[in-house]
Amino acid sequence: MATLTPDLFWLAATATLTALMWLPYILNRLMELGLEGAVLNPAPPGSAKAAWAERLRAAHANMAVALAIFAALVLSVQAAGLASPGTALACQVFFWARLVHAAVYTLGVPAGRTLAFAVGFICQMALAWTLLG
Repeated sequence: MATLTPDLFWLAATATLTALMWLPYILNRLMELGLEGAVLNPAPPGSAKAAWAERLRAAHANMAVALAIFAALVLSVQAAGLASPGTALACQVFFWARLVHAAVYTLGVPAGRTLAFAVGFICQMALAWTLLG
């Protein structure tokens, strides 16, 4: 059985985090609207009564965009054979920065959200530098 490189492990972990981020939001929707309201007639963005749930929805959308960029960079690094301890560190830090971003975004901590976003962006640029630098 093949093992994942560290870069691919952190990509898989980040994708899994992204895939799971909707769960608390939809549970809130179920509590607010009931099963029929949440499933049969989805409410438009911005309609959650709980402010934290709307912030989590926005954090999830932001994470999906960031994941697309991150995945393209990680897969390009792998395909080019440029994976290194430095790229593995960038991937690991990206995961944790995005987890913190989701948490502080949901909790409504603006400065923490911006800082976590910036750390994740720097990690993406480190991967880009590896490819293009």
